[in-house]
Amino acid sequence: MTIARPDAYTALRAEILSGALQPSERLVETELAQRFGVGRAAVRTALARLTQEGLVEHERNRGARVRLVGESEAAEILEARAVLEGLAARHAARHATPEDIDELRAVLADMRDRLDAGDLLGASDRNAVLHSRLLALAHHGTVDRLVAVLKGQLVRFQYRTILVPGRSERSFGEHTAIVDAIAAGDPDAAEAAMRRHLGHVAEALREAQRNSASTAAAPNPTDS
Repeated sequence: MTIARPDAYTALRAEILSGALQPSERLVETELAQRFGVGRAAVRTALARLTQEGLVEHERNRGARVRLVGESEAAEILEARAVLEGLAARHAARHATPEDIDELRAVLADMRDRLDAGDLLGASDRNAVLHSRLLALAHHGTVDRLVAVLKGQLVRFQYRTILVPGRSERSFGEHTAIVDAIAAGDPDAAEAAMRRHLGHVAEALREAQRNSASTAAAPNPTDS
């Protein structure tokens, strides 16, 4: 299907976020133009926007490629998100209506059901829904735009931390504390709870990185 010219950026971004285009994969203008049914100028503009968002990088004499975000940088991004989403939680506590609180608690209940069923990936998906809903309740366009960029860079780490032993239950408790603070109309507590939560996510990612490094360094018992 031919994609309309203005959608070149949207289509390319979607392929990066979905994993259809892998980290470090080269992005050739002529190939992308043919795939999306647009001119090379449109592809060039899309690549420039995605470079600003940190999803694409240019190598001298080699062109563009999907940028690889490492574990250390991912933890830094989570720390930055903690500040931004903490501000969002503060504003959400000021704006949330009783109906909004009911919706947040419904997401938490769904998360609880998925955890009890052992569906960690499904629970992680509900986690993302909760964060998105809180951003919407904040009515803070600048935070929303900045967080969208940062979240895009973390796409390949989406399910990494939920698999750390014990992390899923701690995460549920942290999300419950955030919603409770917003329900109480307490901006200070809501901001602190969100910062604490994302700080713990960053710590869990570093722990996952250490565990992965230890496993890679361990001798293979079948080797002789």
